[in-house]
Amino acid sequence: MTTSANTSTATPTTGRLHHVDNLRIALTALVVLHHAAVTYSTIPLWYYKEATTDSSAMLLDIFVVLNQSFFMGAFFLIAGLFVPGSHDRKGAGRFLAERLLRLGVPLLVWLLVLRPLVTIDRYTAARDAAAQQGAELPYWQYYLSSFSPGPMWFVEVLLVFSALYVLWRRLAPAPAPVSALGRAPGAVAIVGFTIALALVTYLWRIVLPMDSHVLGLPTPGYLPQYAALFTVGLLAARRGWLHGLSRTAGRIGLAAAGLAVLALLVVTGSGGVEFLGHGTWQSLAMVTCESVLAVGLVLGLLVLFRERLGSQGPRRRFLSAHAYTVYLIHPVVLVVLGHALGGVQAPVAAKFAIMAVLALPLCWAVAYPVRALPGLRKVL
Repeated sequence: MTTSANTSTATPTTGRLHHVDNLRIALTALVVLHHAAVTYSTIPLWYYKEATTDSSAMLLDIFVVLNQSFFMGAFFLIAGLFVPGSHDRKGAGRFLAERLLRLGVPLLVWLLVLRPLVTIDRYTAARDAAAQQGAELPYWQYYLSSFSPGPMWFVEVLLVFSALYVLWRRLAPAPAPVSALGRAPGAVAIVGFTIALALVTYLWRIVLPMDSHVLGLPTPGYLPQYAALFTVGLLAARRGWLHGLSRTAGRIGLAAAGLAVLALLVVTGSGGVEFLGHGTWQSLAMVTCESVLAVGLVLGLLVLFRERLGSQGPRRRFLSAHAYTVYLIHPVVLVVLGHALGGVQAPVAAKFAIMAVLALPLCWAVAYPVRALPGLRKVL
């Protein structure tokens, strides 16, 4: 990372993007909270699930839906910010080699070590069900039949995006040098991008509605957003857009995101599955709300963190250095905590709160010795 948009804590051409590092910490914490919420929600998409016993689970469903609308897109934008400079410094071969190391090795660790740990319950249930039918289910057969990259789908997709960027650089004319200072897009460009993102996503979900599953991806319906925001990150890095974002743009972005949240609650609260895709008007309303929420919130958070959270002391440096490791190991921590809290009698929203309070510090506490293992610091 060779540029910084935070003029109060670093020069334009040197130092780290501290505010982006701090935003990544917050987004990593949201990932942990997101999956903790799924544990107790009505959404059956996690490794440890408890039966929903009260209406407070709907609050967790709302949190999950709102969170899903923007936070992984924000991760892809942040990832895109550091790709052009890295490619320029290292060249295509070394860039891809380091991508494979930094992304491929953690993916393999997840698939070969951590995924078997978090799927023990599911395998046991599937094995017992098979036994009742007079059949055997060895683990290798279960593993292959239920294959999924889990939360590490993010690095899987990021590897593909990185490879496509290298291909594009080979085919396209040489770009201008990465700039730390530039003029950010105006209101017309941002609104136009948001409308285009909504329309492309709407058309995409005619083919792949929200309840589709492709290549183990939990949310393929958001792929247009992920690709678009990754591309925005590439352009923002090349043209110095982060520095040029005004405080007014950030405030308007947050206000637009707030209105989108209210509209999204109305759309999803109407019931039914029409908003999932298939070319319905409810789907169009859904993707419009999601696109405004994602663009507005990402824009607002980038400005907010640049202006208010643009520096790092020892504590934030520790959190930032171990955020990637937390992303890798947090499913194991949440599954263990889920079992530990299994006997607690309380509304599911209260159990989520308890898990959240315990999980966040515990994830970083576990990440520290994991990252300290020989050879892993270069990867994580």
